[in-house]
Amino acid sequence: MRIKELSASLCIGLVIAGCTSAVAANYNVEINLTAAENGTKAYITDYDTGEKLDSTVVENNKAVFAGSIDTPVMARVIVDGQRASQLILEPGTIVCELKGFATGSPLNNRMNEALRSMNSLVEEYNALPETPESEIRAKEIIAEYDAMPEAIMKQNLDNPIGYFFFLQQAFEYDLAQLQDALKTYPQWADMAKVKGLEVSLKTEAETSAGHPYKDFAIEYEGVTKKLSDYVAKNGNYTLVDFWASWCGPCMKELATIKSLYEKYNGKGLDVVGVAVWDEPANSLATIAARNLPWNQIINAQTIPTDLYGISGIPCILLIDPNGMIVSRGKQGENLVADVDKYLETWTPAE
Repeated sequence: MRIKELSASLCIGLVIAGCTSAVAANYNVEINLTAAENGTKAYITDYDTGEKLDSTVVENNKAVFAGSIDTPVMARVIVDGQRASQLILEPGTIVCELKGFATGSPLNNRMNEALRSMNSLVEEYNALPETPESEIRAKEIIAEYDAMPEAIMKQNLDNPIGYFFFLQQAFEYDLAQLQDALKTYPQWADMAKVKGLEVSLKTEAETSAGHPYKDFAIEYEGVTKKLSDYVAKNGNYTLVDFWASWCGPCMKELATIKSLYEKYNGKGLDVVGVAVWDEPANSLATIAARNLPWNQIINAQTIPTDLYGISGIPCILLIDPNGMIVSRGKQGENLVADVDKYLETWTPAE
C-alpha cells in the first residue's frame, strides 16, 4: 500500500443493524444525527448486499433501531439516502457517532480497537520529522501497517471483521491473486462483494493496455453522447478521465491532465472527461469552477465503470489512433511519462 493511501484507508466505520422481528429485541443501535431533520427516514442495510434490514424515523436528532439478530453481519446506516456510518449487527447495545467508530458490543469493540491500532501507525507516520533517521522508521511503519489487515483477518475468520479485512486486501488483488485467495478462504467466495469484484477484475483485464476500447452511450437532457464521438479522431491519441466532483484524488489529478492538455492540445492529444457516480449538477459546477476546457460526458453513473471494471477513480485511459488502449490506471508522473512516450513520436494523419 502506498504511503499516500494510509489515511484514506482508515475512512472506515462500522454499524450494527438488524431486522425487525416478532421475537424479543436483542440489539439496540443509536446514532447521533445533529444535521438530520426530525422525521427523516433512516435505514440499516447489509454491507455486502445492500439489502434493507431495519428502518426507523429520526427523532430528537437521533436514529434508534431495535430488533433481533442471530448471526452478526456487517451493515450500514443510511440516512436520507446518504451513508451515515458502518457497524456490525450483533446482540447488544451499540452507540456510534456520525462517521465514527461504534462501541458497546463485543465485535464492534474489537473492530474499534483494530482500527485505532492502524490509525495510531498513521498518526506516528504523519508526525515523523523529515530526517534520514525517520526514513528508516517510516519504512517500518509502512511494513507494519500493510501487515495488519491480514493479521486482523486471520484472528477473525469466523465473524464479519475477518470478511471486512479480507475485502480490504482483495480490492488490491488482480484476478489471479483473488482466485488464489479464495482457495484459502472459500467461506467468502459466495459473498456479493467478492462476486462483484471477480466480475470487475475480469472486465478490467479485458480493457487493460493492449486491448481495444469499449464504446458506450450516455443520454443526458435529451442528448446522447458516445465515447466513440471523441476517440481516435484525426489520427489523435485520446486521454479519457473517469472522475467525480466529490473525489479528492480526481480533483488533484486535474492539474496533471491540464498540463498535458496545454502541452499537446492540437498536437495529437484529445481529452475527454467522463463524470461517473455523481450528480450532473455537481459535475457541471465543478467543470465551470475549475475551467475544464476539454469535452465531457455527464451523468455516466455506473455504465462505463461496469463496462471497464473500474472500482476506484480517477481511472485514466490513453487510447491510440487505432482505438487500442495503450495505458490504463496511471497518475501523476507515471501518466505524464506514458503520454510523452507516445505523443513525442506522433505525426499528423495525412
